[in-house]
Amino acid sequence: MSPSSPVRIAFCITGLEMGGAERALTDLVTRLAADRFAPVVSSLQPCPRGPARALVQELHAAGIPVEFLNARVAMQAPAVIWSLVRWLRRHQPTILQTFLFHANAVGAVAGRLAGVPNVVTGIRVAERRPNLHHWVTRRTARWVRYHVCASQAVADFARQTGGLPADRLVVIPSGIDPARYRARAPARLTDLGVPAGRRAMLYAGRLVQQKGVDWLLERAVEILACLPDHDLLLVGRGPEQPRLERLAANLGIRRRVHFAGWHAHLIDIMRASDLVVLTSRWEGMPRVVLEAMASGRPVVATEVEGVAELLGEQAPGQLVPALDGAAFVAAVVALARNQRLAAEIGRGNERRAAEAFPIARTVAAYGRLYQSLIDRPAGVLASVPITKNVT
Repeated sequence: MSPSSPVRIAFCITGLEMGGAERALTDLVTRLAADRFAPVVSSLQPCPRGPARALVQELHAAGIPVEFLNARVAMQAPAVIWSLVRWLRRHQPTILQTFLFHANAVGAVAGRLAGVPNVVTGIRVAERRPNLHHWVTRRTARWVRYHVCASQAVADFARQTGGLPADRLVVIPSGIDPARYRARAPARLTDLGVPAGRRAMLYAGRLVQQKGVDWLLERAVEILACLPDHDLLLVGRGPEQPRLERLAANLGIRRRVHFAGWHAHLIDIMRASDLVVLTSRWEGMPRVVLEAMASGRPVVATEVEGVAELLGEQAPGQLVPALDGAAFVAAVVALARNQRLAAEIGRGNERRAAEAFPIARTVAAYGRLYQSLIDRPAGVLASVPITKNVT
């Protein structure tokens, strides 16, 4: 590589179906300065199909090479590590940046075996389930120069609970392109199963235990009783869906809860909804909240990792104590009944998203981090205090 050649950076992520981390990776690699960095991307999982491969198409359109290692189950870990090693040796990157737990673990090992000088992981969630994630992360941390955390709350959790060293933790929040949101028109709710003339409260995300959709449905009994013109719209899919459908039926609200499945154009659905709700049991910096803000929607969210950092001064009326059912119900009903207040909060959210989380700032922060690695000899670590947000 000549001195003037762009620096090769390899990005590895667990999968590339549309999601918060996947959107963040795509926004980053397609915006890195082409005269400084040459990105390539690998996904541990197979290529998504149909509309779910929208991010893959974005990467291809930007001329970014993408390779799929086709892992489907955990038992394939040894094989996928060696597939990633071969891919890394072929591209010979100066930096390997990983996103999400499985890619972090596999990437740290493969990067070491392939001789990549700099491995940087991406920690996006404060994982609170009792499992092997923390042990694996600590065991592989010796081969990682930095862990990029999605929020200060995630960094604090990674240090206090995950046991990672403070001088290896850097906070870089996700960013958004405001123009992408302003250009969108509201979806037709009837296309999503909501009867004509009815208004929607929106949950958007995976249907998994972490997201607390069961808790949301239990609160929805009282919410829907107070709001006869509203229905609850659930956009997303996941293993919990059959159980959640049964729960909605048992609670007597199935007719007013609409399971719409996965949709590529979430912004349009947000634009058509009165408000967006988040009831997660743990998070990192939930992109759905940032996207709701950028879409000009009010939010009611439980106080989990990253939400207060997103809402900032807009938090009053939108942030409630974690799993405080009475406070959550009261906040949702208040916003749904007062359209003027909801619109005012939505405008404030939109301003904050554009001013505090522009994608250009996020990309610049990653660029500075990567340049700091390039400028230092391999094995020499800079001290970056955990309290420092590099954006």
